[in-house]
Amino acid sequence: MRKNILFAATLLFSVSTQAQLLDIIKSTVKTKTGVDLDNPSKPKSSITTTTTNPTTTAPTQTSPVNLGNLTSSQISSGLKEALSLGVTDGVKKLALTDGFLKNEAVKILMPEKLRKIDTTLRSLGMGSLADEGVKLLNRAAEDAVTEAAPIFTKAITSMTITDAKNILLSSDNAATNYLQTKTQSQLFTAFQPKVKASLGKVGADTVWKNLISKYNTFTGQSVTTDLNEYVTTETINGVFKMVADKESGIRNTPAMRTTSILQKVFGAQDGK
Repeated sequence: MRKNILFAATLLFSVSTQAQLLDIIKSTVKTKTGVDLDNPSKPKSSITTTTTNPTTTAPTQTSPVNLGNLTSSQISSGLKEALSLGVTDGVKKLALTDGFLKNEAVKILMPEKLRKIDTTLRSLGMGSLADEGVKLLNRAAEDAVTEAAPIFTKAITSMTITDAKNILLSSDNAATNYLQTKTQSQLFTAFQPKVKASLGKVGADTVWKNLISKYNTFTGQSVTTDLNEYVTTETINGVFKMVADKESGIRNTPAMRTTSILQKVFGAQDGK
């Protein structure tokens, strides 16, 4: 009887020891791997990874601009339409009487190399002649700019915007800057004859010959300048200024997106 009791005690101890060892193994596996051996298909815990900004404890969240299903072709079309509207509206405003002269952002001033003429004539009481010279430069621009729209439109429609997405998501006048970079020289060549005709039409060439002649007589100097080149450059710059303003408006003011393509393309860049 005593032997049976001892045998049973020994067996019970052995089973207890094995159970303890098994518990230790289970605990170790769970700690190291997260796997619960009692229920291996459903780990009690999972390992998660979060990326944090080094300057803050909050998780960093990236919010890329959602351009939806817009294609490069659609973006290019939207940019070109914005530029075309800018040209149309800009030319319409600039072609009015005082469109250049009374708009300080685009007003054509005395050419830099001739500003000493302005100072000298005013000191001699001939300020009205100097004022007339400046006015006629602006009148020539106002007359010539009516011919600018088709020249600009041709440049826009033939332009290949190879990086339309980056232009869309860039600065307020990125498309205008792109247009100017790509077409400035061609626009100048096409527009210069128009300006030359307008300088003669408004009498600016005659007035300026008289103005320079008087200055040369009083000072004994011989000053010349190419007014056609100067007014052509300033007129083109004036149109680009108006186009840039229109582009910025379309980008930042949804109400100015008057067509479906403008709404679709520039609506996508609102979250940039």
